[in-house]
Amino acid sequence: MAKKKAKSGEITVEDKLKALYDLQQVISEIDKIRTLRGELPLEVQDLEDEIEGLGTRLQNLDQEAKSLNDAILDKKNEIKEAELLIKKYEAQQSNVRNNREYDSLSKEIEFQKLEIELSEKRIKEFAAELNSKKGLVESSKTLFEDRKGDLESKKAELDEIVNETRVDEEKLIAKTDSIKKNVEERLLTAFERIRTNARNGLAVVSVNRNACGGCFNKIPPQRQVDIRLRKKVIVCEYCGRILVDDEIGEK
Repeated sequence: MAKKKAKSGEITVEDKLKALYDLQQVISEIDKIRTLRGELPLEVQDLEDEIEGLGTRLQNLDQEAKSLNDAILDKKNEIKEAELLIKKYEAQQSNVRNNREYDSLSKEIEFQKLEIELSEKRIKEFAAELNSKKGLVESSKTLFEDRKGDLESKKAELDEIVNETRVDEEKLIAKTDSIKKNVEERLLTAFERIRTNARNGLAVVSVNRNACGGCFNKIPPQRQVDIRLRKKVIVCEYCGRILVDDEIGEK
């Protein structure tokens, strides 16, 4: 069917339909290229997120281990201070003037001994927790290195596929930009909306065997005639895809 322009320089409905059809064909080729990459981009992103999370976890574990070491050191210093006080109080007991002073010093000595026992208990608890943290640090470091290796492998695989298809994809993307110049913004918006909602990414389909090429529902005869006339944009009443006749792609 020959193209006809209503006025000089004006883009006809037929031109718009042909442009939409061509746009769909080119974008479908881009989709095929990107399908070759499969789930690799998502896998790479997931690994990058996991590695970032592991890095944060390692930082937190290191900080927690440092805090436990500091706490152990504080308790050891408290023990030293308590031991010095015990020696001081024991020396003072030799110079007391009465039993009341002696008993008071004995209570102070007993209190410092209890403080030492409590500090020793806390040191054991901190040490046990520290050992647990060290185990987590080691396992996290191992997992971190494993995931880094996985990421390098996946990135190399993805880069290889991207490099093999980059030139073709760039040419197709440039072609879509050129085609879009012949389609008004309103139709492009509708095209993108339909494509987004379509499971197979097809926004423009031809009528094949009297049926929609997208959802395969039958198209009424009169509607098929209107589609072949290319006088207006017609969408499938079942799936909402833009319908064109099967000869629109022919030169």
